[in-house]
Amino acid sequence: MPQLPKAALAALFIASAAHAQKTPDLTVDPSPLPPGERGAPTFAPVVREVAPSVINIYTNKTTRSGGTVLLQDPFNPFFGIPFEQVPQERREQSLGSGVIVSRDGYILTNHHVIAGADQILVALHGDKSTHEARLIGTDPQTDIAVIKIEKRDAPAITLADSDQVEVGDVALAIGNPFGIGQTVTMGIVSAKGRRGMGIVDYEDFIQTDASINPGNSGGALVDARGRLIGINQSILSRTGGNQGVGFSVPINLAKHVMASLIANGRVERGHLGVMVQPVTQELASAFGLKETHGALIGGVGNGSPGERSGLKPGDVVLEFDGNKVEGSAELRLMVSKASPGSEVPARIWRDGKAINLKLQIGSLDGQGANAQNPAATGSPLDGAQLADLDPQLRQSLRVPSGLDGAVVAQIEPGSPAARTGLQPGDVIFELNRQPVPGPRELLSALRQSPDSRHLLRAWSRGNTRYLVIE
Repeated sequence: MPQLPKAALAALFIASAAHAQKTPDLTVDPSPLPPGERGAPTFAPVVREVAPSVINIYTNKTTRSGGTVLLQDPFNPFFGIPFEQVPQERREQSLGSGVIVSRDGYILTNHHVIAGADQILVALHGDKSTHEARLIGTDPQTDIAVIKIEKRDAPAITLADSDQVEVGDVALAIGNPFGIGQTVTMGIVSAKGRRGMGIVDYEDFIQTDASINPGNSGGALVDARGRLIGINQSILSRTGGNQGVGFSVPINLAKHVMASLIANGRVERGHLGVMVQPVTQELASAFGLKETHGALIGGVGNGSPGERSGLKPGDVVLEFDGNKVEGSAELRLMVSKASPGSEVPARIWRDGKAINLKLQIGSLDGQGANAQNPAATGSPLDGAQLADLDPQLRQSLRVPSGLDGAVVAQIEPGSPAARTGLQPGDVIFELNRQPVPGPRELLSALRQSPDSRHLLRAWSRGNTRYLVIE
């Protein structure tokens, strides 16, 4: 066998050495970590405990719409006419998530998950069974719905006190994103009390960076012990996908809504019949306040619970039922959760000093809300609380002298009145181009009119505008 020259042998040695250096000397231990050595980041035991409580929801809905159809039947008497508008039926399916909260089968989810559904099917994660669910009630104003399945010893989750949740707490989001099956994501509680997002009417969101994607709606947001702290609701995104800003309805609010839906089929909300606004730095200085927290009373409805309680325009509500009021949106939420007919202690800033008042809580659906003015129930303004334009309201709203009408003191979110575009503080002074000096005349004219469409004219913050109601 011929021998290689020494130079060739040296080159081969160098090449072999270089090749050996490209293969790192790795230490591999393929054995699994013992449970005690996995550390705090493992939530496998929590997920195993909670997963059966989080279910998949599938809904079916029939929609009808006009459609253009080609008539091809020669026996049709209209054969030869190329097109005809006929109603078309279409079956729509959607999916979402829900959380079993009681052993007798009550489930919390989002209103938008089951809205308009003809059929609601629930698929359990644990035993893989499917059940048809019955709708108990829904509340679009918080986007919470309650459904129920007939199942004994349902795997109910444990509920936490969401008021005790702190920013920085670990949070797990569990649901059925994109319909791919139950999925768990982890993050932290990024913020609490998110309001003014314009997502729903009553907002008090827990914000989290745990991934919430389409299909996660109605699913569970749980803490490190697997206790339910929120119902996943939406994301803030420029792309439609998760970008680390998700919102959940706190379980304390969802629980309050659920109790009312189960008991009454609807949510009874308290109200004061006052108009509130945030306290800006300029307003705080003008009213002698050192801080900008609180809710400024901009107007008080005539005969409203707020007026009967002694509230006046220019008052600033600092505390409600012993809790600090951060702003106008928070006061509105606090009042809505108060029981109609109850009295709630409040601390008020008036004329440079703090005083205590007992606030009488009325009902937002009109019971006891405004004893001196007729209700708009059954009219196109259903859901509006109307008040007389008395001198006090005229001054607080800065309504010009000589302009008379019906003051919109309160609007129930989601009501027919809310859909007209009216806002609290508006003054309706014309109906169908005829003057209406007050709420009684306005509602009387609406009842007597043979038309189904009406033209309103309203004064709003220094301007006038027309609105069409049906």
